[in-house]
Amino acid sequence: MDLSNPSDAPPTSQPHGRTSGMSRKTFLRTAAGAALGGAAALGGAASAHAQAGATPMGAQALQVAKIKNLTGPGLTTQFRMEATDLGIPARTPDGRTLWMFGDTFEHAYVGGGWWRSPVALWSRTTDLNTGVTWSGAVGGSAAQQLWYYEHNNPVFSTVLPSDVITIGGTMYLHAMVNKGLGNVVWTEIWRSDDSGATWYHTGAKFPADHRGGLFQLLTWGLGNDGYVYVYSTGFQRDKPIILHRVRQDRLTDLSAYEPWGWRDGVWAWGNYPTPVLEGRYGELCLRPLGGKWLLTFFNAGDYRIDGILMDYPTSNLYTSHRRTLIWGGIWGQEDSSHIAQLYGGYVIPGSTLSDLHLSVSQWNTSAGWPYRVMQHRIRGFV
Repeated sequence: MDLSNPSDAPPTSQPHGRTSGMSRKTFLRTAAGAALGGAAALGGAASAHAQAGATPMGAQALQVAKIKNLTGPGLTTQFRMEATDLGIPARTPDGRTLWMFGDTFEHAYVGGGWWRSPVALWSRTTDLNTGVTWSGAVGGSAAQQLWYYEHNNPVFSTVLPSDVITIGGTMYLHAMVNKGLGNVVWTEIWRSDDSGATWYHTGAKFPADHRGGLFQLLTWGLGNDGYVYVYSTGFQRDKPIILHRVRQDRLTDLSAYEPWGWRDGVWAWGNYPTPVLEGRYGELCLRPLGGKWLLTFFNAGDYRIDGILMDYPTSNLYTSHRRTLIWGGIWGQEDSSHIAQLYGGYVIPGSTLSDLHLSVSQWNTSAGWPYRVMQHRIRGFV
């Protein structure tokens, strides 16, 4: 199947403006805090479930199960990383899976000792239903920061992974350089030619205000037409999503990224980018899967993780098949499909459309723990 052919879609409004940075705690509370309050007013997790939308008419009910915690005491203690988040998985050129994590601490709470970001673990797990296990850490027995820098230096405070893609024998990491969480000072692309063991800067450095601040947090997927398709948004959880494409051999050339936009009554490549999905979004994950394209994302505006299945990256996201996969919940009222202060939602390699596995993050911003990555299984999406 051609994974790139465009289709018609209605116009949407122009990109929103940027917002200022915020503290680490405020960053999650802007999305989760407000939603938690709304869910509480509705009477808890069950009402939040109903508020998020029932099963579409004619669709089968979702079966959502938490497979296991992937990080935390006893799970990643050997790597000196009991507290971490994100866990963006990608298949390596040598056949393993590399998992990329964000701000990571040695002890089981945010700020607990040795601070690193990004860090990465490898896995050789092939049967996802048994739960992902770890085969090693990048850097040796302890998970090392992938490249050296000082946190909270005069220029920036931390570097967070956005997404990872494998093209041939090379892995590319898009990373966001932040001075305070949500205040991106620039983004950049790093490269590994040894399945994630070592990384070096490609020279690609993108300004934070590119495309009106909507080209900060991105996800990318490789089509069978030689193009990498890129959905992106801001890193403030208050902006819509836009679309670009770039030839796979020009991934590090900002001038080669072609925007997808609406002008003179038509959508076309090269037009100024028009939001393809309005709303307030966080982490994004675009993957070609089962002859289709799957986009999973943290829907910060509605406090949940959603999935959209489309024929092409240019498909109309408003009319494409869409389901809520996991709902935000309330501490003390969680279950497999309702998670308090959730975010992330990355597709784990080995998933199928009918048996989908996601890495989901959770962070109790009041207590500093849990701050971890979990594996969830979703059946019934299609």
